Amino acid sequence: MDRSVVITGMDVLAPGGAGRKEFWDLLVSGRTATRRISFFDPSPFRSRVAGECDFDPAAAGLRPREIRRLDRAAQFAVTCAGEALADSGLDPGALDPGRIGVSLGSAVGATTSIEREYVVLSDSGREWLVDERHLSPHMYDYMVPSAAAAEVAWRAGAEGPVAMVATGCTAGLDAIGRGYELIMDGVADVVLAGGTDAPISPIAVACFDAIKATTPREDDPEHASRPFDRTRDGFVLAEGAAVLVLEEAGHARARGAHVYAEVAAHATRCNAYHMTGLRRDGREMAEAIGQALAQARCAPESVDYVNAHGSGTRQNDRHETAAVKLALGEHAYRVPVSSIKSMVGHSLGAIGSIEVAACALAVENDVVPPTANLHEPDPECDLDYVPLEARETRVDTALSVGSGFGGFQSAVVVRAWRGDR
Repeated sequence: MDRSVVITGMDVLAPGGAGRKEFWDLLVSGRTATRRISFFDPSPFRSRVAGECDFDPAAAGLRPREIRRLDRAAQFAVTCAGEALADSGLDPGALDPGRIGVSLGSAVGATTSIEREYVVLSDSGREWLVDERHLSPHMYDYMVPSAAAAEVAWRAGAEGPVAMVATGCTAGLDAIGRGYELIMDGVADVVLAGGTDAPISPIAVACFDAIKATTPREDDPEHASRPFDRTRDGFVLAEGAAVLVLEEAGHARARGAHVYAEVAAHATRCNAYHMTGLRRDGREMAEAIGQALAQARCAPESVDYVNAHGSGTRQNDRHETAAVKLALGEHAYRVPVSSIKSMVGHSLGAIGSIEVAACALAVENDVVPPTANLHEPDPECDLDYVPLEARETRVDTALSVGSGFGGFQSAVVVRAWRGDR
């Protein structure tokens, strides 16, 4: 039986945009939501800016016990999952629970809670020998990455495949890809798929400081994220989440569901080269793009928009530019390419799912989000990066790509839903 996968619900929690509508309004306006870190005193660190979410768990409907028990990233995930389900119009209680799955991605899991508990146990690092009696009873959940996916499953009544995908900064893309594959393989009819991360903590900031991956720019935090710009000097760490309701198309059609877009393909590669380094030719990312397009039966010339990884590091931006040229040929110079990280920062394992949501909204609205803060293009990055202002144009097929520590390179194809395809 021919199957295809459509997006029938979504919710996004991103800096400057809590909810699908606010998120999209932020993108099309070209506004930035990065700022000086307010969660702790950032003055000891090299990088002092971030993309923080204005998230109130109580206002989001979480009970005091849940707020105490769940790590911030898990709070993001369950909140987005509930809103996405409501948006889809699905009643999980009316479905076969064995046909509902969860595929969640995260790069650093419950880092915020783990660090908090260590600070308590060690008396702010003063004690080498710690007394476990001071340990939170919820520490097990913080140490096991799959706990957040299980929380989403319990709320959705999902008894089908449930898993956490941990492929670094491509985790959000790969979690959606896994959800797509579960439906295409006939294992599930509905999958809640997405990513979540809340890494704005001293330990995470220190780690990225050590390798000088994040920007030291603090004089103008709102414009510190500058993908493809000659003056860029690192990415802006961020937090956030997005959950999409993926549904088998026939299942969605039978209930008259609203369809945002079709997820048409997912492919991933590893460069087996270096933990953080990238080859300049972009071959592995180009191979992931080529495989995804072949799987979707899309010619390179049919791509209307490329949602770039666009982290704002020189290495990544040049690698990605080369990959798009290698994969799309001459069409690379005609297709609009943009990075929403310029507005919401880089939320590690969550950003891929946030970017797929942006692609679905671009397809639905025929609008390409801009690359904010792009005033002085890098001569080595010579594609159309949609600087500063959103662009109204037909978007039938969008390509979202990601690159992650460990050498991961992933691509997802999102396109307008045509019932006869």
